Amino acid sequence: MMNFIIDQGNTFSKLAVFEKDKLSFSATVKEINHEIINEFISDKPIKRAIISSVREHLDENMLKKYNLIRLTHLTPLPLQIKYKTPETLGVDRIAASVGAHIGCRNTNLLIIDIGTCMTFDFVNSKNEYLGGAIAPGFQMRFKALNYFTGKLPLVAFNKKQLKLIGDTTDSSIISGVYNGMKNEIEGVINNYTAQYEALKIVVTGGDTNLFDLEPKNRIFADEFLVMKGLNEILNYNAK
Repeated sequence: MMNFIIDQGNTFSKLAVFEKDKLSFSATVKEINHEIINEFISDKPIKRAIISSVREHLDENMLKKYNLIRLTHLTPLPLQIKYKTPETLGVDRIAASVGAHIGCRNTNLLIIDIGTCMTFDFVNSKNEYLGGAIAPGFQMRFKALNYFTGKLPLVAFNKKQLKLIGDTTDSSIISGVYNGMKNEIEGVINNYTAQYEALKIVVTGGDTNLFDLEPKNRIFADEFLVMKGLNEILNYNAK
């Protein structure tokens, strides 16, 4: 029995197949259509499917035969959601929190997703999701500097130009975006660590590898965190 997982993000969509709790296949695509889905799962014994989408439109008819679940704020979860506006809570944030919670029940958890947007999400030791923060992502910061100013260029990140003191406009922008975002992440981690004991930190998202976060003995990276969370939610609703 296999589960088919779709995570439709702001920029890319991720597809995965799980056999029980083990990830068997995965792929990242720009758009989802019938052809891509058929190519991905046509030869696999899919029993159930789940979609997490931060976009408004997605044709779900192609997956109805797989007992499809669309993740919403009404979907039963293995966490208690204490967010005051659950109908506005991003499904990607829910899935990542469940993914981190799988092996860390009864633990204070800070989940950091560094993607199109950067999100911080907190699950306490009572297995309650409390909320967190949303900030601009890495590429969004470069685009904002270009869009909201008259003369600043749109700079592509080049680690060779990364330095504390930028000596050109391009390297100054790279320094400001990169060092500012890294200090922001580390500052949030320090704030949570000061308030919550035995805090476990899990990071995920496409831009995670850009940042060398310390100390590594308490920060764990998992690129498949959202997919694992969606698979857990699907299994939870099948029981």
